[in-house]
Amino acid sequence: MATFAIKDTTGKKVGTAKVADAVFAIEPNVYVVHQVVRSQMAARRSGTHQTKTRGFVSGGGAKPYRQKGTGRARAGSNRSPLWTGGGVIFGPHPRSYAFKVPNKVVKLAMRSVLSDRAADGALHVVDSFGLDEPSTKKAVAIVKALGLEATKVTVVVASDDVNAILSLRNLPKVRVITTNEANTYDLVDSAALLVTKPALDYLEGVLA
Repeated sequence: MATFAIKDTTGKKVGTAKVADAVFAIEPNVYVVHQVVRSQMAARRSGTHQTKTRGFVSGGGAKPYRQKGTGRARAGSNRSPLWTGGGVIFGPHPRSYAFKVPNKVVKLAMRSVLSDRAADGALHVVDSFGLDEPSTKKAVAIVKALGLEATKVTVVVASDDVNAILSLRNLPKVRVITTNEANTYDLVDSAALLVTKPALDYLEGVLA
């Protein structure tokens, strides 16, 4: 089983956590991670782009000129896509870019990211933040004590750790998410992961 050092808010080691190799020590599947991140980014696209086809461009009700005798190509409307000011051919229209990825693939991607961060020594575990009330000042001190002040960090906490969420969300290089919100993109889009012990246990239980 993989082993992580558990630190307190001062950066001192206070214990160890043994976790399943099936979650934190697998061979990362880069293709699967790429596929899941693409799916997440595609789902975020608004897809509200719109262009007017010839049926939506105003005007063009009358035939521009007679069918024969002018020497020009026949035309039925001055709003044809061939004319200046006419409609657009094959232009974009509102649609959803989202595509489905199987749940097994999503979990494999998360296990791959966690294993990669663990192998690089970029996964840090803290017993708890121990904040009695929201305090950005204390959050800064904790991040600094853990040696992560100059690093882009994703922090994963339990859903009920409200004080930690309110304190950490103000820090410029920190993205804080709950265990229910944990996803591949947020885990991979950072140089380090900081996870509380309860959050670590939750992720292990869900992904094992």
